[in-house]
Amino acid sequence: MTGLAFLIPIALGMGLLGLAAFFWSMKDGQYDDMDGAANRVLIEDDEPLEDDA
Repeated sequence: MTGLAFLIPIALGMGLLGLAAFFWSMKDGQYDDMDGAANRVLIEDDEPLEDDA
């Protein structure tokens, strides 16, 4: 029973830390342009890459 007295506050603290990190990333703009990142994968370059050799 004493193990739960330590584990429950630790679990709650880690949950609050994860929630704070999520809200910080939302405020920082990490999720602003999700469609742009997905579309850049599909865009092909018209010119092939040149080798220096």
